[in-house]
Amino acid sequence: MRPTAIRRTALAATAACVALLATACGGGSDSGDKGSDAKGKEPAAAKPADVKALTAAELEKAALAQGDVEGHKIAEAAAKDVISKNEIKSENAACTPLANALMGAEVGEPAALAKRTVVSEPKKKEGLKAEEKLKAATDITTTQLALGSYDGTGAADSIAALRKAATECAGGFEFTTAGAKNKITKVTEAQVKAGEEATAWTVEMDADGEKLLLKLVGMRQGSSFASFSSMNLAAIGEGGDFELPTAVVEAQAKKLA
Repeated sequence: MRPTAIRRTALAATAACVALLATACGGGSDSGDKGSDAKGKEPAAAKPADVKALTAAELEKAALAQGDVEGHKIAEAAAKDVISKNEIKSENAACTPLANALMGAEVGEPAALAKRTVVSEPKKKEGLKAEEKLKAATDITTTQLALGSYDGTGAADSIAALRKAATECAGGFEFTTAGAKNKITKVTEAQVKAGEEATAWTVEMDADGEKLLLKLVGMRQGSSFASFSSMNLAAIGEGGDFELPTAVVEAQAKKLA
C-alpha cells in the first residue's frame, strides 16, 4: 500500500527510536501534575499581554529529554523527519493550523522551536499466543512533539487557532505535504488535562482506502505552546484505537511550569 506523508514520517521516526532500545538510553520517572480542564473554552487569563518568549537555549532545556517519561524513549527529531509549515498546503485555509500540528510543524510564529520524537516501549505481557505476542510487541505509540515559545499572546493565540481549525474542519479536509496527499475524514474532540490549558482530538484519516487513527493534543503553559501528534504502530492498517499520550503531555507541562 502506498504510504502517505503522515504514515511515512511516523514509521521512520518509530524505527529510529525503537533502535534506541538497544542503546544506553534508560527510562526515567514521571509524576506529571494535572492542570486545568480545557473543553473548548479559553480561560479568562489565557492571553498575557507582556509575556516574553524563552530563548532557543532555554526552550531546549525545557523540552522533554530522555528519562523524563517512564517507559518512553525520547530523542531530538531527526532532520529528515522534520517538516516545516512551508511544506504543508491545505485546500481549506481554515484547516491549516490543524494540518500543521498533525505533521509536527509549528503553529503560529514561535520565537523559538524545539522538536522531539517520543516512542513508548511495548508492555510485557505473559501467557499470550503467538499472534497476540506480535500485536503486543508492536503496540508502540510514536508522538511527534513540536514545542514553541512565543512573545505576547502568541502561545494563547496558537491553541485558540488550533481549536478553531478543529471545529471548522471536523467533517474532514485534504492537504499535501511536499506533494504527498493526505485526506482527513473526521475530527472528534477528546478530553485531556495538562498545563494552563489543553485540548485534544481523535483524527480519522483515509490512508488509501483504509481507516487510520491519529491522536492530537495541544497544550499551553505560560509563553509556550506544544502540539503532540501520535500514531500507534499496532493500529496501522486496522483502524484500531489507542490512548492519548497523556503521560508525555503531562511531563512536558510539568517541565515548563
